Amino acid sequence: VQLQASGGGLVQPGGSLRLSCAASGSIRSIGAMGWYRQAPGKQRELVAIMSSGGHTHAEDSVKGRFTISGDNAKNTVYLQMNFLKPEDAAVYYCNAEGSMGWRTFNSWGQGTQVTVSS
Repeated sequence: VQLQASGGGLVQPGGSLRLSCAASGSIRSIGAMGWYRQAPGKQRELVAIMSSGGHTHAEDSVKGRFTISGDNAKNTVYLQMNFLKPEDAAVYYCNAEGSMGWRTFNSWGQGTQVTVSS
């Protein structure tokens, strides 16, 4: 399963960005898709996750500013990021877990850079 992420870039503090991630391959079903981020010198951390049933969870650090959504038909997940802060700057990775054939998968996208700076 391949994940293709896009939408990162440079934005001023207080600005917005929308990330997209599309999963492709011999996917039978996806259980959940989510976004993680990794800033320089820090561990990768969960940002938000969404189940195929539509249940979502966002970490406290982004709650109220970031919204995760998805399109099951397109195996795509989005992350709308509003009111961005300098501390949101990181490489953002999408993740998907599910099944392909009779096997399970847990795949990562290539990462997209988000820079928040004036």
